[in-house]
Amino acid sequence: MKDFNFYAPTEVVFGKEAEEQVASLVKKYGGKNVLLHFGGKSAKASGLLDKVIQLLDEQGVSHVELGGVVPNPRLSLVKKGISLCREKKVDFILAIGGGSVIDSAKAIGYGVGYEGEPWDFWEGKAKPASCLPIGVVLTIPAAGSEMSNSCVITNDVNNDKRGINSNLCRCKFCIMNPERTFTLPPYQTAAGATDIMMHTIERYFTIHQDMTLTDALAEALLRTVKDSALEVMRNPEDYRNRAQIMWAGSLSHNDLMECGSAKDFATHRLEHELSAMFDVTHGAGLAAIWGSWARFVMPGNEARFARFAVNVMGVDNDFTDTRRTAEKGIEAMERFFEQIGMPISIHQLLGRDITDEEIEEMARRASHDGAITLGNIKVLKREDMVTIYHMAK
Repeated sequence: MKDFNFYAPTEVVFGKEAEEQVASLVKKYGGKNVLLHFGGKSAKASGLLDKVIQLLDEQGVSHVELGGVVPNPRLSLVKKGISLCREKKVDFILAIGGGSVIDSAKAIGYGVGYEGEPWDFWEGKAKPASCLPIGVVLTIPAAGSEMSNSCVITNDVNNDKRGINSNLCRCKFCIMNPERTFTLPPYQTAAGATDIMMHTIERYFTIHQDMTLTDALAEALLRTVKDSALEVMRNPEDYRNRAQIMWAGSLSHNDLMECGSAKDFATHRLEHELSAMFDVTHGAGLAAIWGSWARFVMPGNEARFARFAVNVMGVDNDFTDTRRTAEKGIEAMERFFEQIGMPISIHQLLGRDITDEEIEEMARRASHDGAITLGNIKVLKREDMVTIYHMAK
């Protein structure tokens, strides 16, 4: 068991009409002049943005707006947000949306007090020293950024996608109303559920395998999201199962699932290069590559994968052949992805074959030209990354 610190300071307001509390929460955490940060048309079309503006106006909270966040949020919009916050003397950022909006808000929050190039943080040239306070009205359960310390941004000059971690960016509050997820398209729902599960899987498959309680929590979360995702695909307005998914998204990435263990996150790092190069949906990219990663690292870790197969995927335990049980678990996970409409290969993800040159470039980027390795259950070198990408073709 690994020693750990657990820090989860975000106040969660969960339930029907939870957004009614947004103005009082902004004021509670010192917000007087707020940047409303959101994505495309859905925040306006759903009426949520207008509702939030009305509530802020009623309590005398000033605000400016910045929309336009896209999946795999862009550095160019972050820079625009930094300039706007400085010009308007913004003291609080309210993210209305999912992980992309929240990460963009965090990046803006980092940049306002920094005089250098914001990308310095993601290149490791500087560390964030401050961040504007951030609140969230969550509409897409997936990334878990509402309770995590991570922030992933894509540099749209060179298509480099990187993440950084700092407790400075942890959100002050998060408002979660599962009803706001009823209208999510099936593909987005499925990609979100995949991302949620992967955040826990990348903590569950670890070299530290003696934290009984954390393992049990992880297995329960994975089973719950798997079962609930199938239910909401059949009935999009199933409040109970939408709520399970929404709460699981936060718990999956607020570090609870790694207490006593060490996270791996190789699949995420490999997928970042897919979504950076091809601008694909993150959760779908994870589904496309996970099976190949699992088969590559499973030898030598058969017992862990067999436990996953039995306790999460419901596979019958073949006590005479641990490896076969492990393989059946990977196959069952891929069948689940197919059931909810997720790809299980890069070809399915892109609709075309990926080239050897593209694979080499992704491995080069993921390994920082061979300077770093990925993962811990099996440490991946650059040549291993190339092999996994080829397996996922």
